[in-house]
Amino acid sequence: MPGPLGAVIGRYPSSDGSTELGGIIRHNRKCRDVAFLVIFIAFWVAMIVNSSFGFNQGNPSRLTYGLDYEGNLCGKKHGHRDLHELELKYWLNPNQVYQTGVKDSQFKLSNARSICLLDCPIPSEDSLNWVCDYPDGDIRLSLNDWIDRNYDYFEFLTPEMRNTSLQLQGPCYPVIFPSVNVYWSCQFIARASNTSLRHWQQMGGVNINEDIVIDKSIHRSINSRSSVLKRYMADIGKAWPVLIVCGGLLPLFLSVIWLLMIRHLVAAMPWITVALFNILIITVTMLYYLKAGWIGNDAISPIIGEHDPYVHVSGRELHHLRVVAILMTFVMVVSILTSIAIIRRILMATSVLKARSFDLHRFLPRCQVAAKVIGEVQALIIFPIIPYAILAIFYMFWISAALHLFSSGQVVQNNCNSNCCAYDLASKKVNCDRCCGYSIHYTPHIAIAIFFHLFGCYWATQFFIACSSTVIAGSVASYYWARGDTSPEIPFLPVFASMKRLIRYSLGSVALGSLIVSFVESIRFILESIRRKLKVAGTTPDSWFGKMGYHTSNGCLRCVEWTIKSVNRNAYIMIAITGKSFCRASSIATELIMNNILRIGRVNVIGDVILFLGKLCVSLSSAVFGFLMLDEHKYSSGHNKISSPLLPVLVCWALGYVVATLFFGVVEMSIDTIILSFCQDSEEHQGTAQYAPPLLIETLSDQNEMQRLTQ
Repeated sequence: MPGPLGAVIGRYPSSDGSTELGGIIRHNRKCRDVAFLVIFIAFWVAMIVNSSFGFNQGNPSRLTYGLDYEGNLCGKKHGHRDLHELELKYWLNPNQVYQTGVKDSQFKLSNARSICLLDCPIPSEDSLNWVCDYPDGDIRLSLNDWIDRNYDYFEFLTPEMRNTSLQLQGPCYPVIFPSVNVYWSCQFIARASNTSLRHWQQMGGVNINEDIVIDKSIHRSINSRSSVLKRYMADIGKAWPVLIVCGGLLPLFLSVIWLLMIRHLVAAMPWITVALFNILIITVTMLYYLKAGWIGNDAISPIIGEHDPYVHVSGRELHHLRVVAILMTFVMVVSILTSIAIIRRILMATSVLKARSFDLHRFLPRCQVAAKVIGEVQALIIFPIIPYAILAIFYMFWISAALHLFSSGQVVQNNCNSNCCAYDLASKKVNCDRCCGYSIHYTPHIAIAIFFHLFGCYWATQFFIACSSTVIAGSVASYYWARGDTSPEIPFLPVFASMKRLIRYSLGSVALGSLIVSFVESIRFILESIRRKLKVAGTTPDSWFGKMGYHTSNGCLRCVEWTIKSVNRNAYIMIAITGKSFCRASSIATELIMNNILRIGRVNVIGDVILFLGKLCVSLSSAVFGFLMLDEHKYSSGHNKISSPLLPVLVCWALGYVVATLFFGVVEMSIDTIILSFCQDSEEHQGTAQYAPPLLIETLSDQNEMQRLTQ
């Protein structure tokens, strides 16, 4: 058992009969875990350098739009070509597109000649339409005139140019296949227009392949994993108003409402929370079913704008939504069955939550002192707004940097040996040199930079939550060890006094605690990624022993993660009280809990479950409103059309959970701090707490109930 702390964290007669006047939670403190604070600062410097690389090399528009054969990004202005209205990528030569889909072909779709258009061309019903290259050289047309003529200046071509056009070498190319706008690329429909094909053959044009390969080639490129990942990231950028409302403002409002409800509807809150949780989980599941197309006719579609209703194009995003819908179905069933199974425990939780009432006029059993602290220390109610504002600023910076990192790279011309000859209007001849297309080449370390950025987000989030918890614990401990409102030694602004102590002495300890949680979570994420890759490769262990070993190790890692988070929370309390280092504070907190496990275990378990469900209610509400906002016309068509609501809704859920954690932490940390302070007080005074209010002593020292718990 560690030495007594009362003489330095409170005021009571010491062994020589004198009275210590050292003040509330003020003793011989010094900076702790400085090395980890230095590491945290260095990490932030590295984060800024890493983000600056993304801002320098990235362009979030690349996540949505493609490149033309000159390396220009569609939808943007580049030098002498103003393409800000031309957002759709269109492949001119259908035979090149066909060649990219032939088995064992070395010709890639990125090398097929492509330009940027305003809309996808469709064949004419009674003649042959043309799409010509950007006007240049002897073609005296402005870009706007070219657009007004539907990209057709075939009548202005010289006989030589017409001949090369009939050879599918440009500058004009026939529109034989209809096309639709699929994620800002014109995908061919392998259904050639008989009228256009007949006119083409009558003019002496070369043979055009009509196989379905021409459809699958573009579809395979659009549905590649890298393209889908880019679209998911682009969805985050397009849905930023939804993230602000549903991931920031809404959970702030709902957290305050929930805390007010627990004040006025104490006995009913367990039932309200569990019922609302199940309603929300069912609602989210049904919304996924709706967007997956299993309910109603509101399934997501990769086609942008008006199109032939008989044309159906499937996307990988729809498959992902259906997988998540199945997963949510499983979660929903487990949640409902769990709620039914713990009804009896919820009945017991009613008495626990009554102890957490916010009635400031009476002492109620167990944790009424926590409610009185929140009432006396008024700044505790509004304090979470400070870390909330800091995290809001950080997330805006982080998301912007993430979008730039995911789109970073250099636009370089491909090195191809294929036949990509095309007529060059500037040189007035067919050019077969350097006619390959352009691609974005990522630096080799971009994957490491992205993982570093993700780890930085998780560590920073854990750090700010830990700082908030430590400040709350220090404020509540000031109240407890001053014997509440009977002592004049409570600081005028205990929250700010606690913030001062944290910043001056304990930032290194908080950085260490948050780093441990982030490190364990990262290891679990890496192991899960390896498991998925092994599963895809078909190399997962087939024996029952191998499967048992894998699942056992995964379960143990989850238990370690949960234990570390629990220990960290109590360690932050002891850091706020004693000013010890993280490891020493963890040791003190663990020993206190183990010595008083029967006394305090019954206070926290069910109440923590209800608070956890409350956080889930807030975050799931954010997800539901995110679904509803993303269902507006703004996000289902036009420039802001998102490929899938999956990632924006997930981000709304995560942000809502973080915000709820900040505000619910006022209640959680107040209760835990008072309980640990009570245990420490009892340890120092031979089992009789001298600083605790009488009703708290009566509740936590009930011998009859202790005997019942022991039995």
